[in-house]
Amino acid sequence: MDLIQKKLLEAVAGLHEIPTGAFNIRSNGKSVERRTTEHIDILSKEDGSGIDIRVKPEVRGESVHIPVIISQSGLSEAVYNNFYIGENADVTIIAGCGIHNGGTKASQHDGIHRFFLAPGARVRYIEKHYGSGDGMGKRIMNPQTIVHIAENGYMEMETVQIKGVDSTERLTTADLDAGATLVVTERLLTHGCQSAKSTFEVALNGEGAGTHIISRSVAKEHSKQLFISRVNGNAPCSGHTECDAIIMDEASVRAVPEIAANCTDAALIHEAAIGKIAGEQIVKLMSLGLTEQQAEEQIISGFLK
Repeated sequence: MDLIQKKLLEAVAGLHEIPTGAFNIRSNGKSVERRTTEHIDILSKEDGSGIDIRVKPEVRGESVHIPVIISQSGLSEAVYNNFYIGENADVTIIAGCGIHNGGTKASQHDGIHRFFLAPGARVRYIEKHYGSGDGMGKRIMNPQTIVHIAENGYMEMETVQIKGVDSTERLTTADLDAGATLVVTERLLTHGCQSAKSTFEVALNGEGAGTHIISRSVAKEHSKQLFISRVNGNAPCSGHTECDAIIMDEASVRAVPEIAANCTDAALIHEAAIGKIAGEQIVKLMSLGLTEQQAEEQIISGFLK
């Protein structure tokens, strides 16, 4: 693995060396390294389109790393991964995609991840997207996450896109049974002429189901962002969706929150706020010795944490 690939792995999965536990590393369209464990199995699909990850019931405290890296200009792929999480298991899954494009042709990764959580299962899912390279070819990522959570299951998603992705369309759909919970935190920064679209669709189908969706984003220069959230309360349940964005320069941001209560005991809330950095925040930091640019960077960094 060359230096560029190692830097991509570090950016999207925090890997400086081979991780402990189960992992599958995909590089330039192929699985290059893999480890399974006693409790977590990783199997290639027969048609080569992706992998199946199976976590046994009652497994606690284990992790799975499944990063994807692309350093070949012009490579385009769609990968289908399924996650089967056993009853009462509790695991952390670290995914993400890094693309380095130093050529003239677009490089694209479309990752379709389907999660099946058995009753009582708990998952923390971390997905980071990162792009690098000074070529004219675009870096495109279109992730889809499809989530099915059985009774009393819990899933926490953290999605991060901070640098270098020219175009992305993220779609997350979920259906929750009784007592199930989905928590999503999205952090996004776009600049230049980049575009990003995030769509969340959640169906709260069981009594006591709940979801909390938070998007924090910064749009700079001429970039464009679109945030869409749809929460359907089909039972006595609770749901909250929130979009909070900072807009700068000539950028544009749209937020389209939608909630639908199909049960009299569904309690749903949506919030959306878009605005520029307050001038007094800049002045306060500049009074401490920072330049205006340093002050802006400090505010953005704190906002996206």
